[in-house]
Amino acid sequence: MAKLKTRRERRLRRHKRIRKKVFGTPERPRLCVYRSLKHFYAQIIDDTKGHTLVSASTLDREYRRRFGEPGKSIEHAKRVAQLLVERAKEKGIEKVVFDRGGFKYHGKIKAFADECRRLGLKF
Repeated sequence: MAKLKTRRERRLRRHKRIRKKVFGTPERPRLCVYRSLKHFYAQIIDDTKGHTLVSASTLDREYRRRFGEPGKSIEHAKRVAQLLVERAKEKGIEKVVFDRGGFKYHGKIKAFADECRRLGLKF
């Protein structure tokens, strides 16, 4: 078997391993995160229906209106968390299952998760 070489391939392999165990239900939807080199994205998904219930990212109009231009720092991931939690509470979502998307639980991913918890989302 060939060794996986690129970072993307290794991340996708980790993500598949995580997704075997993590599944979003209507009572506890899945909070999925993705980070690119420039932006940060998060969405809450009901896997039984295959619908995205809530989403937020650094590309949102509301994000840019409230916080200005997006950047790459941990602060911007925390701001996305604020936006996402506000929208989730409007929809009545309080409990979620966290899907880190194959990324290491560190840096922006950890800061995002900690901010969501601080704002009242239960993992």
